[in-house]
Amino acid sequence: MRALPAGGTRTATTADWRGGGRLVQSRRALAAGLLAVAVAMTAVPATGAAQPATASPATSTSDSAATQAHTAGRVKVSGESLLYSWPGVYFEGRFRGTGVGIVLNDSAADYDVQVDGATVATLVKPGRTTRWVNGLRDAEHTVRLVKRNESQWVGSEFGGFVAASGGAILSKPAARGRQIEFIGDSLTVGYGNTSGSRDCSGDQVNRTTNTDRGYGALTARGLGADYQVNAFSGKGMVRNYNGGDPGNHYRAYYDRALLHVPGDVWNPGTWRPRLVVVYLGTNDFSTALNPGEPWSSRDSLAAAYRTAYGEFVQRLRNRYGGDTTIVAVGSGTFANDVQRVVQERNGAGDSRVRYWFLDSNGLDFQGCHYHFSANDHQVVAGRFRTFVDGLGVRW
Repeated sequence: MRALPAGGTRTATTADWRGGGRLVQSRRALAAGLLAVAVAMTAVPATGAAQPATASPATSTSDSAATQAHTAGRVKVSGESLLYSWPGVYFEGRFRGTGVGIVLNDSAADYDVQVDGATVATLVKPGRTTRWVNGLRDAEHTVRLVKRNESQWVGSEFGGFVAASGGAILSKPAARGRQIEFIGDSLTVGYGNTSGSRDCSGDQVNRTTNTDRGYGALTARGLGADYQVNAFSGKGMVRNYNGGDPGNHYRAYYDRALLHVPGDVWNPGTWRPRLVVVYLGTNDFSTALNPGEPWSSRDSLAAAYRTAYGEFVQRLRNRYGGDTTIVAVGSGTFANDVQRVVQERNGAGDSRVRYWFLDSNGLDFQGCHYHFSANDHQVVAGRFRTFVDGLGVRW
């Protein structure tokens, strides 16, 4: 397996992971502190007939990862491997035999391994390794590897699948006919959604974030669609959480496949989603303006937000064409601003930009730092699916 690109590695702070913050002003401010940078590598015992995932030194594969695995995520080919950064990236394959190895090089992110639709292992910061799932029935199986959380400061590398002795890697699954892209911050990432506690250390956030159980992944699976979750905690349309890291807002990263590589540009290839969902604004407005920020008031910030939002929608329209439905999500104090952007686009003749109000009534916000819980994500996904069913998306 090839080594990851050098450079760009740094220690993450809590500010890097903040995203949703408070949906209403009465929510408690997010906790501060440094993220832990050392965690023991673990694997969850496998379920059913499979034995637990075990590690061995990384091995090479006879075929490249790109030919073995189906993925809809933003990846870049590097020799026989695939490099990536965004949360929720998944790789799907097929094999025959009693076991499968997953070749990885990642010391920052966590993964779920699913065989025949069931999660058989969770890999925590697996490092450079081949993780094996053995003890399966000697038959044809499907395997899915999905990145659970964020690791924007370093790249991840997938080296493909390896069949157990006597088995074989089969042709990869076909791409799904539908594609959906979700754009957002920590609320879209699924920040701390499996925690069950609002008080979390940085390490707890990492371990309890599961993008695969976020509303985006849930909605896409319900619609039988491939998907991307291009979400970045703490980032806003023009202003990041509490005014941090000025200028490096979400839009500065959107075109990248590798978030830690300045100037990186992802090639969309066959990625042409017919539904794009934009949920950005919580970080722009959830905290008061600080001295020295470029906006003198909430009104001037809102004006800049609306201008940037309109330009971003046009950027999406230019990339994906007129048949793509773009849904702009409004919530909390910025709902009216999002609605105004949609009204302006509609008035200019773009009827396939639609507004959806995310109703937070009934949500428990039991995720880390008052983010959506796993249950909340299911509720939001159900409400959004009802909305999508009435859109008339041109799949």
